[in-house]
Amino acid sequence: MACPYFIPTEKFDDGAWPHRTRLPLGDGWRGLCTACSGQPIVPSDDQLREFCNLGYAAGCGRLPTERRFDAARFCVARDRNQRIEVCYVLETAHRPSAHGVLVYDAAASRWGAKHPDPRIQAMAACYLESYFERRRHPRAVAPAPCDPA
Repeated sequence: MACPYFIPTEKFDDGAWPHRTRLPLGDGWRGLCTACSGQPIVPSDDQLREFCNLGYAAGCGRLPTERRFDAARFCVARDRNQRIEVCYVLETAHRPSAHGVLVYDAAASRWGAKHPDPRIQAMAACYLESYFERRRHPRAVAPAPCDPA
């Protein structure tokens, strides 16, 4: 669940994430905080690790008291015939408050109808980029097999 005020812009490869592929956007990201009115702010590395990439950032000093969402979740619901359906759920107080499906046409390399909030759309695009990376290199990100012996 990423912070809904976060606009991811590039991979955060040196973030020392213990389980990168388990992060809400499929990897760690650098980006911009839009929680404050006015100009977007570039969060520190610590803020990116503790708040922006994880959502429910109650400890973040920029998080507005009154907000529509606390976090955003994404998953690929269907990947068939060059059509990828990305489901999203926006949460408030740990409960779903909005949801929907965004469709990506892989053959044309473009989204169908985009989410009306550009931050949520940017997160969906980054999640999908991480998904494509995992598809291209499944062994590099797959967990080690469990050996009960």
